[in-house]
Amino acid sequence: MDIAKEVSKPQLIYSFVKTIFPAVKAQLSFWEEKAGRCPDRVLGEQALASIAHKEFHCLGGSIYSLYPGARVAEVIEFVVAYQTISDYLDNLVDALEIQDEQAFRQLHLAMTEALDADARCSDYYAYYPHREDGGYLAELVQTCQRRVQKLPSYEVVRPYMMKLAELYTLLQVSKHLHPAEREQKMLGWLEQVIPEYPGLSVWELAAATGSTLGTFCLFAMAYDAQLTDREAKKVRDAYFPWITGLHILLDYFIDLEEDRKTNQLNFVEYYASKKEQQERLLLFVETALSQARSLRYPDFHEAIIRGLLAMYLSDQKGKSRECGQVTAELIRAGGRPVKVLFWICLQLRKKGKL
Repeated sequence: MDIAKEVSKPQLIYSFVKTIFPAVKAQLSFWEEKAGRCPDRVLGEQALASIAHKEFHCLGGSIYSLYPGARVAEVIEFVVAYQTISDYLDNLVDALEIQDEQAFRQLHLAMTEALDADARCSDYYAYYPHREDGGYLAELVQTCQRRVQKLPSYEVVRPYMMKLAELYTLLQVSKHLHPAEREQKMLGWLEQVIPEYPGLSVWELAAATGSTLGTFCLFAMAYDAQLTDREAKKVRDAYFPWITGLHILLDYFIDLEEDRKTNQLNFVEYYASKKEQQERLLLFVETALSQARSLRYPDFHEAIIRGLLAMYLSDQKGKSRECGQVTAELIRAGGRPVKVLFWICLQLRKKGKL
């Protein structure tokens, strides 16, 4: 069976849930046990919370274990470890009332060092008020390092993965600062990068930097020993900013009402009207699908995009008065495959699988 062509079909989705999800959950249980042994109670609580409440991220990212030629178990191990770093750090800079740029930057060295097989783990908590995690974060980093080091085409994908991690760090460090300064800090680095991406707003570009999907795809495709720099760059350019941008804009879209109530930064809120919001999200859908069709295994990448639409829009929040009309238009734009996947996701949610 050609997985790249079959990946969006209902029977494979059920197979994916039945076989891949348990492997992901087993990895998460391993890290959950480690998190439970953190000497610092606050760090332990945040580590456990990131696993309990953000499991969805690891389950979704594990789709790249089905990338043609990739080794399923190894991709899952990397995806879970790297995404767990991301989710844990997100909790540390968001859940606690700490707004220290130096501390945030130091913590996020873990995101780049995890992709650098030659790096030694920094003192990630050097400027953070809580320090003793029993080696939890360093072990996550080292797990990723072991996995990337063994990739046949690691040196080809490494610079592209590192750049994505650096942009992700800039986003996380600046967007979690005090509301009075975070926007100015974000504009400071976004305005230096935006000329490379004509047609995007700075906030759309910011959204694109917040996704780990490009990193997961580059990792999975690096099992190809014949991978060329040209092909790796083409994938990076397709994913960033279009596929990753769609990913995070959908995430923010369904959180609009919730973020408004809690005064959280939301990039979809920057659209001037509901009409502009709908037009721009539809543009991201159309462009992401177009970019996917230009890649090797286009059916695989298209299935990722349609899966994103189905998974996010099937969330109960996507049916709210704030989101309902745009949700319907986005599903319509995705065509029949999205409607089928949307229905499947609804059933999985009812059964507690998503």
